[in-house]
Amino acid sequence: MIITQKNYTMATIRLGDEAPNFTANSTEGTINFHEWLGDSWGILFSHPADYTPVCTTELGKVAKYKAEFDKRNVKVVALSVDGLDSHNDWIKDINETQHTTVNFPIIADEDKKVSELYDMIHPNASEKFTVRSVFVIGDDKKIKLIITYPASTGRNFDELLRVIDSLQLTAYHKVATPANWKNGEDVVISPAVTNEQIPALFPKGHKEIKPYLRMTPQPNVK
Repeated sequence: MIITQKNYTMATIRLGDEAPNFTANSTEGTINFHEWLGDSWGILFSHPADYTPVCTTELGKVAKYKAEFDKRNVKVVALSVDGLDSHNDWIKDINETQHTTVNFPIIADEDKKVSELYDMIHPNASEKFTVRSVFVIGDDKKIKLIITYPASTGRNFDELLRVIDSLQLTAYHKVATPANWKNGEDVVISPAVTNEQIPALFPKGHKEIKPYLRMTPQPNVK
């Protein structure tokens, strides 16, 4: 869907939509997004600009979390409207100040094609720079999560890992995760599962709090 507002055209992406494909230059070469993802899950996240303090801490944190993303079969790519030369020079600052090594690509979206495709530029916030958007894409190329942060608020990547754990768990098991759930804790049995089906699906047992609220140990934890 395309929405036009005050002479500004933007795409609308919703949960369950196929992640729009694109080809773009990055610090690790040209990326065709769908080909680059392959059979992995993905995180596409934008930052307002290079050489900005909050963005520097965010990209440093992502680099430090690469092993956690790899464990979950998740590829991460960042994006801003700055050019490749700016990205590559800024990476040196990130490595120095955050005591890490940037180990994921950063897209140079100078023509704003990807930013507009993913509705990352919100004109009432800034007509030039992207907001802090996060898209989690499943291994089926579908959008699983969208979060938008203002420029003044850095993202919590522990929360993104928690959400990915939930998304991957619920993609393959008939469960949902309750408030403040963390990996390894009890989960909610889907309302679509009948009581008669529970023993076969959830051999660890379950607890019925209400007919619509049935808890079971996380099924993919031994």
